[in-house]
Amino acid sequence: MSELAVAAAQIECRPGDIDSNLALHLTAVAEARAQGINLLVFPELSLTDYMSEPDVDALARTADAPELCRVAEAAGRTAVSMGFLERGEDGRIYNAQALLADGRCLSVHRKLNLPSYGRLQETRHYCRGDTLTSAGWRDGWTVATLICADTWNPALPRLAALGGATLLATPVASSLDAVDEFDNPGGWDLNLRHTALTYGLPIVMANHCGRRGGLSFWGGSRVLDPFGRDLVRLDTAPGLGVARLRQADVVAARARLPTIRDADPQFVHSELGRLLASG
Repeated sequence: MSELAVAAAQIECRPGDIDSNLALHLTAVAEARAQGINLLVFPELSLTDYMSEPDVDALARTADAPELCRVAEAAGRTAVSMGFLERGEDGRIYNAQALLADGRCLSVHRKLNLPSYGRLQETRHYCRGDTLTSAGWRDGWTVATLICADTWNPALPRLAALGGATLLATPVASSLDAVDEFDNPGGWDLNLRHTALTYGLPIVMANHCGRRGGLSFWGGSRVLDPFGRDLVRLDTAPGLGVARLRQADVVAARARLPTIRDADPQFVHSELGRLLASG
């Protein structure tokens, strides 16, 4: 069974300043390589920052854009998960997260659950993704990506786990004031612990930090083991949250709480079909 050194990159981006944000990525990648990190996860939309009114035409990039290629080349053997506005082959714009490994783009996850409540109005700017992506990567590890609000749809973490994921990358852009009278830090604590514990699924969650655009990003990036325990958690300042994961722990957690083993996808599928037919 293999071990994996992972890190959450908590950065303070500049809205719309791709050059400055790229420099933050390259600095964090160099630090991660120096520490022997195998997987480095950046926050949601880390290349552009998370903005309520993004200039999507100016900021969107394709998955083979020079900025992503520079990060992939700088990373060497370190895999990097980074957020960007993707201009798809169809010309539409997606809130996306690229997994860069071995000098190339291994996969791109397009956000599935676009929020349209509080100060979050992503449906005005982005198209929804239509596929839950995961990538078999190295030494038997399979990485699935769920971007921020994706993890609040209970079906999506379940599908990721049933699809064979042994590690979940969770890039987020969570602020204290995105939704009135809602405890975002407390909510994320419950959400992440539940997902990791229920599915025996370790999680690397990376959030933004700093205040800009009227939003206060609270940080709190962390790594959870497959028993739902924090291995590392950052405060509100920029930094790397580094931890080690073991495949043996994933196996042990899923043996003790066999949610995946005892899942019945056929039953769920038939019940969904019945509900849709009756609706």
